[in-house]
Amino acid sequence: MFDALAENLESAWKKLRGQNKISQSNIQEALREVRRALLSADVNLQVVKNFVAEVETKAQGAEVISGVSPDQQFIKIVYDELVRVMGETNVPLAKADTQPTIVLMAGLQGTGKTTATAKLALHLRKQQRSALLVATDIYRPAAIEQLVTLGQQIDVPVFELGTDADPVEIARQGVAQAKETGVDTVIIDTAGRLQIDGEMMAELANIKETVKPHEILLVVDAMTGQEAANLTLTFHEEIGITGAILTKLDGDSRGGAALSVRRISGQPIKFVGVGEKVEALQPFYPERMASRILGMGDVLTLVEKAQEEIDIGDAEKLQEKMLAAKFDFSDFLKQMRLLKSMGSLGGLMKMIPGMGKLSGDQLQQGETKLKQSEAMINSMTSEERRNPDLLASSPSRRRRIANGSGYTEKDVGSLVSEFTKMRSLMQQMGQGGMGMPGMGMPGMGGMFGGGGMGGNRPQPGWRGGPSKKKKKGKKKKGFGQL
Repeated sequence: MFDALAENLESAWKKLRGQNKISQSNIQEALREVRRALLSADVNLQVVKNFVAEVETKAQGAEVISGVSPDQQFIKIVYDELVRVMGETNVPLAKADTQPTIVLMAGLQGTGKTTATAKLALHLRKQQRSALLVATDIYRPAAIEQLVTLGQQIDVPVFELGTDADPVEIARQGVAQAKETGVDTVIIDTAGRLQIDGEMMAELANIKETVKPHEILLVVDAMTGQEAANLTLTFHEEIGITGAILTKLDGDSRGGAALSVRRISGQPIKFVGVGEKVEALQPFYPERMASRILGMGDVLTLVEKAQEEIDIGDAEKLQEKMLAAKFDFSDFLKQMRLLKSMGSLGGLMKMIPGMGKLSGDQLQQGETKLKQSEAMINSMTSEERRNPDLLASSPSRRRRIANGSGYTEKDVGSLVSEFTKMRSLMQQMGQGGMGMPGMGMPGMGGMFGGGGMGGNRPQPGWRGGPSKKKKKGKKKKGFGQL
């Protein structure tokens, strides 16, 4: 997501490095690179023109800040403009004063609308809001069965009357049942369209008129680029949508949709789909997305993902063990499995400031290293996991583990050596009052091509977004050992 855009924008910063200040003359090349980067990302042409003009105006009028280089100042200006273009603040899902809140889902076929419907229900359940899914797509083969299956997967009920019933009547009865059973939110999955179809748009309008939804969310495929914005505008003009859900942001998305939808359609992006799993739906925060685009990571989202998986009590106990050098291979295995539950390694790394420039090969090497480590730990005895020092002093034990895991004795030796070094470093940091080491997982040193995780730290200067966001992230407890 946004890899190409972030890389192209990096060329703009380079144009200003070594300059004493931002001026009319030296900013032109940087602006050309920004324009080229946005167009390559399939951002709407008018949005690009306005964006570049705003950045130029603000850059020329920017006050020189002592200790901040022109390229860092320019990055901050671009960051602020990205946030403004994408909507400035998160727009949460509506909540009706009187239950139930009614959400109407719309979109073209192939955008992932039915899956997004289930993802939204799971998101609400995590917020302690009950949901009822209503299946009104009687046209697409197996659409109802798909929604029922997804509902069973996330333990959310589905209301359906089969393929012979009228979609408007299905929606009406579904809402009536939600009122009777005290459900907090009704999410209505409507029929998809291959294109803007007059008959189906009329059906959607009839459902809207009948159930009077509090939200009409258009599900759009981020991979369609600026067309996503044009589609959002058309749907808004036809039926009056209240927001959009961008899906497939984890795919080969160039980012144009995220930067164009709000500006072209006037409607906010409320959620983004970042994977195929039903858990892979995130509220859309413009400032966090801008941070990701500029390669600054997204610590707040990472913290939120971790909080869903981490037991604070366990985390604090584990932190104590790490600082006392009592962290063992059983703890390490638990941490690796926790990491897996939070998503792909590549997706997590790109949320960490300074890690966005890791190449695909480096991330693949990291994934391989984790699998290799897990296989070797699984071949250890309980005693060896609890006491890693046994392996450091026993070649025969390392040979047995190597044979059992399918790797070499040298591989086992490297794992033990890296683990011992990291554990020692953790103890030194605790004794020296340095706190926990960022986002490092013990035993993972060198997993990214020999450089470890420390070799990709962000450069000095402004890199992390507004300071108030940093402070908010620091309040989260028990997250340092991830």
